[in-house]
Amino acid sequence: MSIRLNPYLIFDGNAREAIHFYEKALGGQVMGIMTFGDMPEDPDHPLTDDMKGRVMHAQLKVGDADLMFSDTYPGMPYQPGDTVQIAIHPKDEARAREIFAALADGGQVVLPLQKTDWSPLYGIVKDKFGVTFQVNVPGEQPQE
Repeated sequence: MSIRLNPYLIFDGNAREAIHFYEKALGGQVMGIMTFGDMPEDPDHPLTDDMKGRVMHAQLKVGDADLMFSDTYPGMPYQPGDTVQIAIHPKDEARAREIFAALADGGQVVLPLQKTDWSPLYGIVKDKFGVTFQVNVPGEQPQE
């Protein structure tokens, strides 16, 4: 069974600054930065210009490891000390559902598993120990 894990660091509006700090400090390479403004607009949830500039998802390659980053979505609580999450990337949806259900047992579903613009199945769950996991089935990567 193949599964990949990586740290996911959460910031409150300064993720871009942190990405470039770690890029330099760790000798990493930025693989991509996507902002909330890069996503299709949702008339039910309009974004201000400040919100559009926040990092929704970024990846920094450091050696063989990946560090991932995002800013909080505007309006979501930000709790210093609760800023590291674990991202899990199972290869298929059935395994993602198993993992999500196991982590949710005694825990709390933060965002139910659902299709997104970047993944066929993505969700966030906090386990019974207070550790937050992002479960993400890899989707097709856009071609540039």
